Amino acid sequence: MTQDKTHSFQVMAKPIGPRCNLNCTYCYYLEKERLYPDAKKFGMTDEVLETFIRDYIATQTPFNSPEIWFHWQGGEPTILGIDYFRRVVELEAKYAPAGVTVRNALQTNGTLLTDEWADFLKRNDFLVGLSLDGPKALHDRYRVDRADHATHDKVMAGLALLKSYGVEFNILTVVHRGNSKDPRSVYRFLKETGAKFIQFIPIVERSADGETLAPPPQIDDDGVLYRVTPWSVLPESYGAFLCEVFDEWLREDVGRIFVQFFDSQLGASMGLSAGLCWFSETCGQNLALEHNGDLFACDHYVYPDYKRGNILETSLRALANQPEQLRFGIEKRETLPRQCRDCPVRFSCNGGCPKHRFLKTADGESGLNYFCRSQTRFLRHAGPTLQLMADLIRSGRSAADAMALVKASRRRSGVTALRMEEPQRNSPCPCGSGRKFKVCCGRTDSTNLR
Repeated sequence: MTQDKTHSFQVMAKPIGPRCNLNCTYCYYLEKERLYPDAKKFGMTDEVLETFIRDYIATQTPFNSPEIWFHWQGGEPTILGIDYFRRVVELEAKYAPAGVTVRNALQTNGTLLTDEWADFLKRNDFLVGLSLDGPKALHDRYRVDRADHATHDKVMAGLALLKSYGVEFNILTVVHRGNSKDPRSVYRFLKETGAKFIQFIPIVERSADGETLAPPPQIDDDGVLYRVTPWSVLPESYGAFLCEVFDEWLREDVGRIFVQFFDSQLGASMGLSAGLCWFSETCGQNLALEHNGDLFACDHYVYPDYKRGNILETSLRALANQPEQLRFGIEKRETLPRQCRDCPVRFSCNGGCPKHRFLKTADGESGLNYFCRSQTRFLRHAGPTLQLMADLIRSGRSAADAMALVKASRRRSGVTALRMEEPQRNSPCPCGSGRKFKVCCGRTDSTNLR
């Protein structure tokens, strides 16, 4: 039998659909219950589960990867119980070809974790993504349960269990109006948890109809007014958040703690493909699977118009490669406004996620990303240092060496900000070697952000 041509893609599986034991103010996924008004129970049946696992493994094996990753999200997937995920592991073992390792990533709020859960996750080599928005007051501002009770203490208890059993974990932090104002406290707290990988997700939601102002009006630091919800992080605040966290990270954590956003921007500075779909030139490779087998274009586009079909009726490969999905991915590039197409730092974001492109450009053209100002502010601040790191890597050194170089530059210049001013090619190298920058740490061209 001839195998259908396919492109590489991932699926974020929602085995419990939008059901969750929490009621986070900013959660955009709880409302997806409205898509299934007749559903009395949200839970992926064994038929859907086996079909998904069998077909997903089949779509991944043509790419000759030694590992196949399953991503389980929600809602809150731990509601399903440990036996459900024992079945997951059993089915993966049934369909995995020889020589291929199947790995699982489980995103959880951590409040339902127990010793039994931690033992299972460790024994089966799960990577756990834990949702944690920072210190208690900042986390509890929006992350509450169904009774409006704070959740921070339960999350921290869950984290303690993961650490005590040696479970590999990452931290996912939603950046909202509350914690965006205190970036150093957030980063230092996350660092103290022992996390080695941190992902920041900025939250933004348009007001109910996208036109009227959310009460109270959301006004940025310099007076720009936005039609977004009160918990949405403002562009200027998110940009400042990234800059301050970057400076904290640059002091002593490069190579020790990996921040997804910084890794992505470093890769862009080296001309590599984007590590995040938000910043790739095209998209459409990260689909979302609902509990009943419905496949959607993206986790941010779980709407009827973006439903691609159901895996019980059509193969996963065929759904992921249908013309509508391929066109969805290409339109990310094709619909960029001129301001973005002509932007000197387009390489770093490619216009960002299409879901966030609801502002107008300076010329009045639609399609400017809400986080454009965040991105440009960050690059003005961190771009030279990222380029220094890129040059170090190209010359066979570690990006972590930038920490000492920046500190040396700071001592000589007497500046208080811990960041690297862009060195000139013929100026002395900031490492203190006595040689010119162009023949030392800047052995490749470092005069541009690209």
